[in-house]
Amino acid sequence: MTKPIPYVNDEVADRDFKYYIFDWDDNILHMPTKIRMEHKEPDGRWVPVELSTSTFALVRGDGEHYRPPTDGGWDAAFRNFADPDDANEPNRFLEDTMSALAKISQGGRPSPSYSTFKKTLVEGRIFAIVTARGHAPATIEKAVRLFIDNALSPLERETMMSNLRGYRRWLDKVERFGTDSEELDYYLGMCRYSAVTYDGFKARMAQDPIYKEKLATATTASRPELAKEFAIRDFVEHVFHMLQRTGGLDRSVAIGFSDDDKGNVKSVSSYIRAELSRRFDGIKFVVYDTSDRTLSKGRKVCVSGQMNLPGF
Repeated sequence: MTKPIPYVNDEVADRDFKYYIFDWDDNILHMPTKIRMEHKEPDGRWVPVELSTSTFALVRGDGEHYRPPTDGGWDAAFRNFADPDDANEPNRFLEDTMSALAKISQGGRPSPSYSTFKKTLVEGRIFAIVTARGHAPATIEKAVRLFIDNALSPLERETMMSNLRGYRRWLDKVERFGTDSEELDYYLGMCRYSAVTYDGFKARMAQDPIYKEKLATATTASRPELAKEFAIRDFVEHVFHMLQRTGGLDRSVAIGFSDDDKGNVKSVSSYIRAELSRRFDGIKFVVYDTSDRTLSKGRKVCVSGQMNLPGF
């Protein structure tokens, strides 16, 4: 039997370049994972509580009433947000991802960036996941694959593959394509997965000359925001090198960032204006504040920057 020729969407060559950076929890999916904390009661007693990520985002700076467990500290607080020590143990992140997807399939309300992430995948656009979790990049990529398998319809997955082959023909000059699995591997390998409390990420950040200096004076509360800045810079530079390699720097370029944590949104917006906008010329930065659940897609803030990387 003759193998069918895969469909290639050559129309992607007429598109502009749009890339996306997504927070995961309460942005792509409402995850059921809880943070273990202690809360100070009116009588002065500290009692164990479990907080959702959205609640934690509101109270994390309230050291007067909330603190990490006295037995284990922050590692104990976020134990469910890291990969298990034993690779044979079930991974809570992947299990919770499946639970969140199942809830949507049963009629639950999606998170603000759920539909945008779906569209990003279907269109075959490069993206980054930047989360305060502590998972290895391979674990986050597995969660993305679960999303593809469970959130995209068969037609959407077929459209995604045709778009991916279109980009490969246009930008990489490929005419002989691999299997769908191989082409999907290539695409997901072009994306970035940054869990900012993962040891490997923290080690890489600590070796960066600029961020090594910033970390030396950073408060505990500001470190997650600082780490997200580093991850965002890494992705923007990755996009620049990719466009430089393929000759795409003459196109309109936009990068969007979405997060449900107001502190992260404020920090990232300031970082884009103060630093990225001075390094990059011709790029449009868009920040989405998805903390207000009454807004289905969040609040949009546009920041124009410059795309000019001296020395690159």
